[in-house]
Parts: sequence; C-alpha cells; structure tokens
Amino acid sequence: MKSTLSKMDKALFVFMLLYSVLGLIMIFSASSITAVLYNRVEESYFFKKQFIFVVLMWAIGLGFIINFPTSKYKKLAPLGMVLITAALFLLIPYGKVTNSARSWYNLGFFNFQPSEFVKSIMIVFLAVYFERIIGEKDYKISKIMFPFIIILIACGLIAYQPDLGTAVIVAGIAGLIFLVLPINTLTMKKMKIGGIITAIVVFAFIFIGGNTLNAEQSSRLTYKSPCTRYTQKTGYQVCNGFIAISNGGLFGVGLGNSTQKYLYLPEAHTDFIFPIIVEELGAIIGSIIIIGFVWLLFRLLSIAKTASTIRGSIIAYGTFCYILLHLLINFMGILALIPLTGVPVPFLSYGGSFYINLAFLLFLNQRVVIEKNSNKTKELLRSI
Repeated sequence: MKSTLSKMDKALFVFMLLYSVLGLIMIFSASSITAVLYNRVEESYFFKKQFIFVVLMWAIGLGFIINFPTSKYKKLAPLGMVLITAALFLLIPYGKVTNSARSWYNLGFFNFQPSEFVKSIMIVFLAVYFERIIGEKDYKISKIMFPFIIILIACGLIAYQPDLGTAVIVAGIAGLIFLVLPINTLTMKKMKIGGIITAIVVFAFIFIGGNTLNAEQSSRLTYKSPCTRYTQKTGYQVCNGFIAISNGGLFGVGLGNSTQKYLYLPEAHTDFIFPIIVEELGAIIGSIIIIGFVWLLFRLLSIAKTASTIRGSIIAYGTFCYILLHLLINFMGILALIPLTGVPVPFLSYGGSFYINLAFLLFLNQRVVIEKNSNKTKELLRSI
C-alpha cells in the first residue's frame, strides 16, 4: 500500500483533497437556507449527505480503485455499459420525476441518477474497447462505430427524460474521444471530418429550429440579457447569479453572508454554487479556483500523453473532456453566454451521483499514473 501511494500523482492528490473540502464548506454555506426554509430540514442536511459520499469515495478510492489494475476493467466495462443502458430504459416506467425530468431512482437513502454513471462507465468502456481494436489493428468501420452506437442509444434515452445538458455532455465526451483515436486510415479521417460537420449542424438545428423541443426546453434558448426578463423564468435565476457575483466584489461579503442564497437562487448549492462562492469569498478567490481547474485540465492532458498504455491514455483524456465540458457548460450558462442547462461544477456542487463518478475517474487516473511509474521502475531494474 505504501509503495502504491508513493507512485501516485501527489499534486493531483492534494488538489482533489483541497477542492473536496472547499466543496463541502461551500455546500454547507449555500444550502443552509434552502434546507431550512424550502425543505424544512436542519441547515446541515445537504452538507451531511455530501460529506458521506465524499468520505465513502475517498475510502473506496484509496482502498480499492488505486490498487485495482486498469487491465481488469476489460470485462467489467462492457458489462457496466450494458447495465447502465438498461437502467436508463427502466427509468421510463420506474423513474422519479424531479424538476420535470424523469432522471432518478428513489432508493430511499439515495437518489440514483444513471445518466451521471453513463459518463464514467462510457469513458472506461471506450478505453478498453479501443485498446483491443488498436492493438489488433482491426479498423473495420463496423467495429469502430459499434461502441458509439451504444452511446448514441444512451444519449437518446437521456434526452428523452428530458435532460439535454447531460445528453450533450455524454455526446461531447464520446465525440472528443473519437476525434483523438490514433487510427489514421483515410476512411477514419473522413469520418472525423464528417463528425465535426454533423456536430455543427446538430447544434445549429437545436438553436435555430426549436420546433422539435418541448416548451420547457425551447424557453431555455431565450438566454441573452437575463436581467431584462427578471420576472420570467428564463431570466430570474441567471440575473440573480449576476447580482451575487456583483455583490461579492473583489473580496466577498464573508463566508455564510450571501443574500442571494435566500431563495433568490433556488439551486444555490448545485447549478449556481459558483456565484455564491464569488459573492461570499470574492472575485479574487473565484479567479484562483478557476486557475486551479485550468491546472487540473493540463495535468490530465499530461497524464494522457505519458500513460504507458492506450487504455490509460483514453481514460485520462476522457476525464479531461468530462471536467472541461462540465466547467464550460456551467460557467457559460451562469454568464448567459449559452442556455442554462443545469450542469454541476466539479467538486463544488452538491450531488452524490456526480461526486461518486468524478472521484472514481480521478482515482482511476491515479491508477494510470501508478501503472506508468511501476513500468518505469521495472525498466530501471532491468537496466541495472
């Protein structure tokens, strides 16, 4: 165990610890008013639930994930993809409706959200699948497209809930992994170009031809100048997010002293956690947090570049895409640069399903680093 820990990425480990603690602090601060006034529970209700998931995942991460070879996911990942797709199907008759979306199973002690688990399982599934395909140099189009057809089915089921934000992230992760696959046949190059064009057309269709969307989804496409629509649902939340950021100034109003969390921002501890952070801690701390996220993204790219296997490289790159898309969609949404879709911020937003998958992927990246360092040690011993 000690030898394994010594081979971890220590800077990444410290980052994970610091941001997990920061997330718990800010979830307690942002959710306390909502818990008491809206949910009629004690002010630490959401904090305690998140704390349990954080402690649980750190115990699993340090005790199991970093010690479990990534090669053993070869059989587990395909099975996981089948099971999570089945879980998405079963949401249709058995899912719990929250905020007009049938996205959760109510397990009593925990609301299980399958769409969050699709992201992490999909990344590992693509990693082990394409390591085999690339190793065998079997580049038949049918074999290359097979996993993406499964993911397309999952995306359709997620969009049907409806949860377009998560569907876009799942499709985005899969699409970005597809673009970096080290398969350089002429057909593959044409497919990558075709994929980029298709993505552009799909996004243009959604934003211009909104007739296929329901009323709730179409209303979200009205996102610019939110404060001119303060009394409307399409402007109220984002405008209050602007007010929170403005209130904070450079140094903030002090931890726990936010005014916008008094039900002006009904999702203050989830989608709008960052405006609350800026209001309470200030723009300087907010900027430092963003710089930390940028560092994390570059760290993950470095792990992807130096991984000892294609499997490890795709896992790290998939995690990079996962975190990047969450950050971009959340931050651009709360700044009214794109429609608001209800996507959480890594580490900082409340959500058990989300934290479980985020922590799993980052501990899995630690395993990728450990395997790389173990291979270096073996090569060094052989050379002596």
